[in-house]
Amino acid sequence: MKSNLRRKSFALVATAAMLVASFFVVQHARGESAKPFAPELKIDNFTFTVPSVTVAAGTEVTWVNRDDIPHTVVSQEGVFKSKALDTDDKFSFKFSQPGTYHYFCSIHPKMTAEVVVK
Repeated sequence: MKSNLRRKSFALVATAAMLVASFFVVQHARGESAKPFAPELKIDNFTFTVPSVTVAAGTEVTWVNRDDIPHTVVSQEGVFKSKALDTDDKFSFKFSQPGTYHYFCSIHPKMTAEVVVK
């Protein structure tokens, strides 16, 4: 019984792996490349809900304000700066260069977080 279940589990995993691999083969054949992970970071309850995120160079990060008051997303290094984001407003920035980017809310400076770009 366990052996039969193992075989079925292995077959399911193998099928899934083949489907994923064929997706990348089709993309490559079309001249497409896989898009980098593009996180959406939430602002809520006077907090950047993800205090640190690591992404690959070339990744676009999007912040969305889920709070009921305005917030900003401002780089301490002066690399990016959003307008005041009202509820459900979004701000995006593409990180081209590796490094650590610290940011804060200019309206509420105790709100801080970082993006680490590899």
